[in-house]
Amino acid sequence: MVTLTAGVDELRPPSCQGLNCSEPQKWQLVYLFAGLGFMAVGSGGIRACNIAFGADQFDTNTEKGRSQLKSFFNWWYFSFTIALIIALTVVIYIQTNISWFIGFLIPTCCLALSIMIFLIGRNTYISLKPQGCVFIDMAKVINAACRKRHVPVVPTANSFYDRASKESENELLVLRHTDRFKFLDKAAVIVDPNSELNAEGVAKDSWRLCNVEQVEKLKCVVGILPVWLAGITCFITMEQMNTFGVLQVIQSNTKVGNFMIPPGWMGLASMISLAIWIFIYECVYVPNASKISKKEARLSLQIRIKIGIFMSILCLAVAALVETRRRDLALKEGVFISPLGIGFFLPQFILAGLTEAFAAVSVMEFLNNQVPETMRSVAGAIFFLSLSIASYLNTLIVNVVEMLSGLHGRKPWLGSHDLNQNKLERFYILIAGLAVLNFIYFHFFASRYIQSYEESKRRKTVLETRLDSGFVDLPEKKP
Repeated sequence: MVTLTAGVDELRPPSCQGLNCSEPQKWQLVYLFAGLGFMAVGSGGIRACNIAFGADQFDTNTEKGRSQLKSFFNWWYFSFTIALIIALTVVIYIQTNISWFIGFLIPTCCLALSIMIFLIGRNTYISLKPQGCVFIDMAKVINAACRKRHVPVVPTANSFYDRASKESENELLVLRHTDRFKFLDKAAVIVDPNSELNAEGVAKDSWRLCNVEQVEKLKCVVGILPVWLAGITCFITMEQMNTFGVLQVIQSNTKVGNFMIPPGWMGLASMISLAIWIFIYECVYVPNASKISKKEARLSLQIRIKIGIFMSILCLAVAALVETRRRDLALKEGVFISPLGIGFFLPQFILAGLTEAFAAVSVMEFLNNQVPETMRSVAGAIFFLSLSIASYLNTLIVNVVEMLSGLHGRKPWLGSHDLNQNKLERFYILIAGLAVLNFIYFHFFASRYIQSYEESKRRKTVLETRLDSGFVDLPEKKP
């Protein structure tokens, strides 16, 4: 549907004549938004479940399965990077210089091919049996905890309804009780065994009595939220380069020699800086630092996220300085396209890539490791939801800034189709201020949840080491 808007003249308004553009008709907007709506629904299903479904195809109980799973992740990121490079080079170049219709047709054909490949292999996939909806379980825990809000929590094993899932084949994967967010523990407190449990010891009403594992799953999600909120502000920074950053380049000198650089290619600088840092970190820093310290030397998630937030502040500060220079040159020459070269915009896009390399990747790692394996698709959904929320918040902030800055007859900072008539650098400084507040919030509050996660991870590593060494005797499974 989106491709047809570029190929069929009747589905879009006439081309702009300079800054004079005709408004689209309502039915044209309805058609366009319908196509974008289908795209959003499809992306929502694919992004959250793609990696999780692929990981289900491997038996992690065997050495071969674990090795294949690592290869799967490597090939997934490799194909993802190749797709981004093609999208940001070939497709954007075709859209900018040849045809928007052909540029949209290429990803349309790729999606059609992916559907065919997926259907061809439908009989070979391992599809795990669904075990209920985790969101319904969360609603049950909240409901039960609210109903029992006046019930005191007795910290004994017998006071909780701890009935492990019958579907779990590995007892080590069953979540056990933790001491955080104790209010939610009330959902699993057995007040009256006679009225709440049947003869087999199973809860009669799952909306009034939940098991410990259900409670712990909700605790995992609640423990994610503070760090998740800090990540949203980082994504707002990255969003600026995808929108206003590209607009800056459009109104600048994009000619390098005899070649005109498409403004959309600037995203390559972010992606390349991200890839270079990951290569340096994984292949240079970690191996050499580990040799020197005689142990695995990785930067903690806490430090990496702080560095990412600092990079976002620096990115916006640099963008504000460059925008001031770009607009001043354009106004001095009295031209729409500023003579400022495209190379001056590279630092802000590189810093945006480093923000993603440090903060975004760390937030994704935290989300996926904080939840049990059965909730990995939920973690993926939460991560991509933060990207969506950041986009909506960015739109809201732009509208609010445009409205408030234009009060009392003043000229608004944003809103004009000509960036030379805007005060974009002030908007960048405002977003940088939000990033500073985000750094303070993360340092004094959200980072505590990172610490508790890393401590539990270290305890888990010690336990796994003892298990591999044979120093821990596990209870035999009941027949």
